[in-house]
Formats: sequence, structure tokens, C-alpha cells
Amino acid sequence: MKRLPRQAWRIKAAARAAAADASLRSKDLGAGGHDAYFAALQRALKSAGIAEPTLVIDKARLAANIETVRRALAPAPLALRVVSKSLQAPALLEAVLAGTGSDRLMVFNGVMLDEIAAFRPQADVLLGRPLPAAQVADFVARHPNDPAPAAHPHWLVDSSRRLAQYLEIVRATNSPMRISLEIDVGLHRGGLPDERAVAGVIDQARGEPLIEITGLMGYDAHAAGAPSPAAEVAVVKARYAAARAVLEEKLQRDPAGLTLNTAGSPTYALHLDDDVANEVSVGSAFVKPTHFDLPSLENHIAAAFIAQPVLKLVDPALIPRLEDLASDLETIDPNTRRGFFLYGGYGDARAVSPLGLRFSPLYGGRSMLTGSARVELAQDDFVFMRPTESEGVFLQFGDIAVYEGGEIVERWPTFKVAP
Repeated sequence: MKRLPRQAWRIKAAARAAAADASLRSKDLGAGGHDAYFAALQRALKSAGIAEPTLVIDKARLAANIETVRRALAPAPLALRVVSKSLQAPALLEAVLAGTGSDRLMVFNGVMLDEIAAFRPQADVLLGRPLPAAQVADFVARHPNDPAPAAHPHWLVDSSRRLAQYLEIVRATNSPMRISLEIDVGLHRGGLPDERAVAGVIDQARGEPLIEITGLMGYDAHAAGAPSPAAEVAVVKARYAAARAVLEEKLQRDPAGLTLNTAGSPTYALHLDDDVANEVSVGSAFVKPTHFDLPSLENHIAAAFIAQPVLKLVDPALIPRLEDLASDLETIDPNTRRGFFLYGGYGDARAVSPLGLRFSPLYGGRSMLTGSARVELAQDDFVFMRPTESEGVFLQFGDIAVYEGGEIVERWPTFKVAP
């Protein structure tokens, strides 16, 4: 008797149990080969001599998303801050900045902060998370007399302890520092929890003339998953308004000169009538990975794809040690009739073309897809996937292939890999 892997036994047992129950049998999801769009993209990749896993940006679709954001914000009293970690290539980031007319960036790590200071020195930079004091001290020490705005970002402070660390850096280097206060508007992922905490940190900073408090940052990604996102955003605005009132009372400054940042890609469209904040952050919405398939982003379109070459075509019935599983699997699921080994399992992504493909439960990793007999794929064809997010995935495939007018028109190097 052949010994089957433990997972295979479970699948076999489930298949046999379901064989008599038609309601548990899967539908055939195959629908042939690529549609016209992906067939043209495949031709472009092959014509360009690309035969390895590649991240593709559709330039026309990117431009459409840029225009969607620009039009949405045009009548609103809100500036746009572009989130750099979601657009991990200098040319991609530059395309978004040029298309939107923004000079404001949000940065999340020291490596990218260095790169932004070099390639976009005139940008107004806000940190999207508090950085460790040692990293801040290193950056400050390397830019002591740099007049460029990007060399003097708005550092994010989320607690009294963090501010105390940054105060030590200021006093040790005699360097001015701009500070933005992170407030908890309901995400509960850190930040100053209430008005008392905001007031305390402002008072703590008052004794140091080299510290300038420049505004607030309140991120509300949780609102997109609430039963009523609009209702939750109303709560976010109320919390933000309370913190802003404290800030204005303590600083006695014109609020027009403050940086009052809120939102993110999932929620920016819910802030278009915002009269509390004065800018919103947007990043992933420009390329729309699958995690951003949200009602609030229904006017955006997917602009980033992973192209994975098919290395091998496999009949699951012939796979060693699993051959006597095949008939049982096909009884419950016709989408196991064909197997496709990909070049590599890189990237957290979902297969979108051809239709009806999914990762096999019989193999670890993400290198084998299965589909029904109706799926049309040949060796050296491409499977196209949508990344679930852009932040880390964009850095896994080398230079980005830029698709425009039916051709791969250029390659965009990415930023350096950073945590």
C-alpha cells in the first residue's frame, strides 16, 4: 500500500465524503486563455525578451488613478501627501508627484528617507511612523547644515518618552527639529490617546527653542473595515478636532501653517468634506493591490501585475505518490485537472489571468497552480497576478517593467530594500 502525505490523506477523505453530495462539488472555473488585455500584455513581455518573474506597471492605468485622486481632491480644502512606501521606485513616485502636483511625501524608514533627501530634496517630508532615536540621531548628524527641506522632515512623536529621546538629540547636536504629533483617532495602534496627552507633550516641548511642533497625524485605516465606514470617519473627525483644539490653544498659531494629516488610501475619499485636517495621505490607491478592492476605491483600477512564467505543465494524476488522489479530487473539484509550475513563488498575490487558477493545496509555497481542463496555458506563457499590497512586493522582482501602448517601454529601478 502506498503511503500518502498526511495532508493528502485529509484531502482524499474529504473528497470521498463529498463525492455523493453534489452541493459540495466545485464548479469548473476555467474560461479559456487570457482575455484581450492580458494577451496583449503577454505579447509585450515576450517581445521585450522578459522571461523571468516581473512586476509590471500599466502606465495608462496609473495615469487614470492619478487623475481620479486629482479630481476628487480638486474641490476639497485638502492637500495631498503621497505615501512613498507604497510606490517603491523613484520613477513611479516621480510620476505620481508630477501627475498630482504634490510636493509632500510620507516616509516610513531611514533608508528611504536618505533616498528621498537625495532624489527629491525640495519635498516636504512627514514621517509615517516614529523612528528609533538612534536612527533619527544618525540622520540628523549626517545633515547638519543641509538647507534642503527633505533633510529636515517632520519627525513623528507618539509619546512623552519618544519626545524626551528626540530632545536629547536636539540638545546634543544643537540642531533644530520639526515635530508632528501622532494621535490615536480610533486605530489603537499607538499615538497620543487623548487631549490630556497631547497637551502634556506640547508642554514638554516648550522648554526647548530648537523644537517646533508643526502639526498632527491621525491614521484611520480601521474605518474602512467598520460596519459603516462613513460613521466611523465621523468619529475619527471628532477625535481629531479635539486634539486640534488643544494644539491651537497651546501653540497660539495660525492653523493654516500647521500640517494636519489624516486618512490613507482606504479612507481618503471619505474625508473630502473634512474641515478639521488639511491634508490626506494616499499611496496604494495609485496602483490598487487586492487589499484595496474596497467600496471607497471603486473608481480606481488595478495598475500593477506580477507576470509569472509557466515552466512546466503537470497532470496531477501523474504526480508521484499522489496519483491515486487524482480521481477523488476531480470528483469534488474539476479545477484540479491541470497543474502549472511557475518560475518562482515570489510575492503575496492572487492569480487573475487566465481565470480559474488557484494555488495547489498539495504543495508548499506558491509555485504550483491548478486549473480545470478549460484553462489554456502553454509552457513559457505567463500567469498574471495582482499583488495583495505594494509595499514589500514591489521590491521582490528587480526593475519594474513599464507597459504602455502595447509595449514594454522602459524599466524602473526600485528603491533599496528596507524594513
